[in-house]
Amino acid sequence: MIRCDDFIKFVKELYNKEEVFLHEPVFAGREKEYLADCIDSTFVSSVGAYVDRFETEVARCTGSKYAIATVNGTAALHVSLLIAGVRREDEVITQPVTFVATCNAIKYCGSEPIFVDVDRETFGMSPESLLTFLRKNAVLKNGSVYNKATGKRIRACLPVHVFGHPCRIDEIVDICSNYGIVVVEDSAEALGSFFKNKHAGTFGKLGVLSFNGNKIITTGGGGAILTDDESLAQRARHLTKTAKVPHPYEYFHDEVGFNYRMPNINAALGLAQLEQLDKFLKIKRELAKKYEGFFYTMEGIKFAKEPKVARSNYWLNAVFFKSEQEKIEFLETTNRYKVHTRPVWTLMYKLPMYESCFRVETPESEEIERKVVNLPSGVVL
Repeated sequence: MIRCDDFIKFVKELYNKEEVFLHEPVFAGREKEYLADCIDSTFVSSVGAYVDRFETEVARCTGSKYAIATVNGTAALHVSLLIAGVRREDEVITQPVTFVATCNAIKYCGSEPIFVDVDRETFGMSPESLLTFLRKNAVLKNGSVYNKATGKRIRACLPVHVFGHPCRIDEIVDICSNYGIVVVEDSAEALGSFFKNKHAGTFGKLGVLSFNGNKIITTGGGGAILTDDESLAQRARHLTKTAKVPHPYEYFHDEVGFNYRMPNINAALGLAQLEQLDKFLKIKRELAKKYEGFFYTMEGIKFAKEPKVARSNYWLNAVFFKSEQEKIEFLETTNRYKVHTRPVWTLMYKLPMYESCFRVETPESEEIERKVVNLPSGVVL
């Protein structure tokens, strides 16, 4: 059993602070310079050179052909699902261990989530649980896959790379390909994470990143859509720019679009952050090693290491406790002494708006909710 006072002392010495937050942003590069330049240019909204540069650099560092910057990760998820063909009354397979934005984006499309279980090693969608669900419930009708339990079309699958740990995404893509289901990756937490030497978010038809203030790099608020498909990239750009038909001065919109384009001033901040990504990743992996060493000899407590054949960004470090009671005691004590730890999100199907959604048995998700705690994981300078 962990002595909370030892952990609190360890973390405060590590960060050299009396109050340690879960994931503070670090501004140690050219952020002020780029922001001042952006302000001087007067292009602070959705048009400007920094947005273009930021998109180019995001595409380069992820290995994606195209990156479309958005106001936040939720907006990126929403548009990605729409251009993947998700429509009202459809269903999208996802997982209960995730931030609520994953399911909210499905709902924005007028669709419903289906919940399958996760792997304990990755926190991400279990290919076995996915395949079991499809074998039992999927039926082909008129060229589309339907859930025979609900009668609704299953249009997409939305696995999540949780805490920056890549899930077994190659197996998920293979399974979905056999059923004609489009894969959209929720890689909001996984910038800088790789699975089998390929960046998370680049396995499916589309992938999504988040640059919220608590992510590994931040644009204040922001996200991005990743894809190798030129037609999908053009469609994403069009929809996120209010579906305005390009013209030097006329305003004509050919469909209902969204004001989801990332502002230039946010992109200026993000570009300076992106220049430090390699350094941030190195420091975060060193932090993970320190945590692993601290918990190594503690009976009944397991540090969550990166999955096999993966390289994680360790966005949020996590530990498994032996019991739910030990987890609660740890959370209460550490937060009382200003070391900010947190439990995993409430499972999605336990939220009132998703409790009636179709789901399979999810014992691993339940175990993770009962026993896992996230530790302070900001970049240590």
